[in-house]
Amino acid sequence: MRLRSEQWFQHENAETRFQHLSAMRACGHDPESFAGKAIIGIFNSWNDLNSCNAPHRELVEYVKRGVLMAGGYPVEMHTISTPADFMKPSDLPYRNLMAMDVEETIRSLPIDGVVLLCECDKTTPAQLMAAASCDLPALQLAAGHRASGVFRGKKVNYGTDLWRYFEDYQAGELSREDMNELEACISCTKGGCPVMGTASTMKSMSEMLGMMLPGTSSIPATHVSRQTAAEQTGRRIVGMVRERLTPSDLMTEDAFRNAIKLLAAIGGSTNAALHLTAIAGRLGITIPLEWYEEYSRDIPLLVNLQPSGSGSMDDFYEAGGLAAVIHQLLPELEGSCLTALGTPLAETYREGTKNPQIISGLNEPFKERSGLVVLKGNLSPNGAVLKRSASSLGLDKHRGQAVVFDDYEEMLKQLDSDELQVDEQSVLVLRNYGPIGMGMPEWGSIPIPRKLLQQGVRDMVRISDARMSGTSYGTVILHVSPEAQAGGLLAVVENGDWIEVDVERGTLQLDVPDETIRARLKAWTPAPRRNVRGYLRMFEDHVLQPHEGCDLDFLRPNSKEEAVFVPPVVGRG
Repeated sequence: MRLRSEQWFQHENAETRFQHLSAMRACGHDPESFAGKAIIGIFNSWNDLNSCNAPHRELVEYVKRGVLMAGGYPVEMHTISTPADFMKPSDLPYRNLMAMDVEETIRSLPIDGVVLLCECDKTTPAQLMAAASCDLPALQLAAGHRASGVFRGKKVNYGTDLWRYFEDYQAGELSREDMNELEACISCTKGGCPVMGTASTMKSMSEMLGMMLPGTSSIPATHVSRQTAAEQTGRRIVGMVRERLTPSDLMTEDAFRNAIKLLAAIGGSTNAALHLTAIAGRLGITIPLEWYEEYSRDIPLLVNLQPSGSGSMDDFYEAGGLAAVIHQLLPELEGSCLTALGTPLAETYREGTKNPQIISGLNEPFKERSGLVVLKGNLSPNGAVLKRSASSLGLDKHRGQAVVFDDYEEMLKQLDSDELQVDEQSVLVLRNYGPIGMGMPEWGSIPIPRKLLQQGVRDMVRISDARMSGTSYGTVILHVSPEAQAGGLLAVVENGDWIEVDVERGTLQLDVPDETIRARLKAWTPAPRRNVRGYLRMFEDHVLQPHEGCDLDFLRPNSKEEAVFVPPVVGRG
C-alpha cells in the first residue's frame, strides 16, 4: 500500500526529497523513525480559555502511544478552538473557520490519517466537516463531560440547572449571595456540559456516523477509561489507514438517517439540525429540513437526561451510555451501516441498558414524543425548528400577540421591567440575530419576563431566527428561515400582531392581511452590515441559511461527484 506521505518523503526529485527529509529532521523526526509508517496527524483543539477541551492537553499523549503501538508515527498540531462560553456574539461562524483551518492543514501536509480531538459544541462538527471534505481516514476523540457539582446538598449540572436557578433568581426566590455560591460550585472540573446539550449530542452523532470508536462518546472526562479510549483511538486510526476506511465510507445517507433517529431518542440539541446538514453537505449529501421530522416521527425519547429529563451524563454513562441507546434503537436503524471498527452497527452494539430509569426501551420509553418539529408557514417558508421533548405540550397549539425585540441588550432590560406589556399568552419575538444578522448566537431562548416569573410562569412561546443552547428548554421556535436580515417575514412583525403555532400541523403563521404584509415589506430595508472586513465579512457574504446548515456556499460541493479530496502539488518548499 502506497502511503500519501510518500509523495513528500519518497519524491522522485532528489532535491525535493532532500528538503522534506531535512525539514523533518530539524523538527526532531529522524527519517529512520517514520520511514514506511503511516503518519498520523493529531489535531489538538485545547487552549487556556476552552475548559471543555482542556483534557486533551493530557489525552494527546495517550493517542500518540496508541499510534506508536500500532506501528504508525504520530505528529501533533494545533488548530483554532471554539470556546462557546467566551466567543461573542456567537461561536457559530467560527465553526466554519475552524473547519477550514483543519481541512487546509490536512490537505497541505504529509499526513496519512487523522485523529481529531474535540468536545466543545462547535469543535466536533467543525472537525467532521473538515474530515468529510478531505476524506482521509479520520477518527474523533472527545475530551469527555465534566463532573456534576453539588449545591446545598443537591447535585447540579452546568447548563440546564444554571437556567433553572437563574429563573428562580429572577423570580426573587434566590439572592445574589445564593448565585455567588452556585457559581463557585456548578462547574467544578474540566470537560463538556454534563447534560444532553450540544456537546454531548454531537459526540453521540459522531459515534453513530462511525467517526468515533463505539462506546467512547459518553465516557466522563475524569474517568480513567477516557485515557484508554485515547490509546485505542491512536491504535485504530493506523488500522483505518491500512484498510483505507474513509469518512465517505462511514458517513453515508443511511448513516445520517440513523443519526437523525438517534437525535430523537436522546433528546438531542436543536443545533444538530444545523451541524448534520452542514457535515452531509460537504459530502454532497442534501438533508432536507423535513428529514428531521420524517425520520424521528416514530422515535420516542429513550433517555431521561436534562434538559428533557432529570438525569446527568454521569447517570447516562453508568446506565450503559450511548452504546446502550443504540442497542435499544437497533430495530429502527439501518444496521448495516459501519462503525469506526469497520463492523456493522447490528453486530457491534450488543449490550442493553443497565438502568431503565435512565435509558429505556422502545416498548416503554421515557416519553412517547420526541425529535424536532419542523414548522412552516408565511413566517418561516423555509422552515423553523422546535425541540418537542423540551417544550410544554400545552403550548402545542397556541395563538397569541407578538411582543417584538430588535436588540438583545435592550430586550433584557425590558424583560426586567414591570412596565412591559406582556402576559403568559404573548408570543415573544427576537429578530435580526440569524446567521447574516449576527452570526446566529444562542439567544433564541428568550428569558421569561420577570413579572411573569414572579407569577409562576415558566414557559411561553418564543420565536427567533437565532439558536439556543442545547442545554436549554421550553417552547422555543428557532432557526426561522429566511432570517429577518435576509428579508424574511420575521423582519416586519409588529407588536400586537397575532401569531398562530400548530405543532401537530407543523405551521407557523403571522395572522396579518396579505396587503398589510406587502406594504410592510415594501417599506422595509435591511440594517447596515455589521462587519466591513475580515472573516466575519466573508461569513456574512457567503453563509447559507439555517435550513441549509449555515456552511459557506463556496465550501459545499454541488454533488457527490464534486465532493472529492484535491491532493496537494508536492514540490520544492
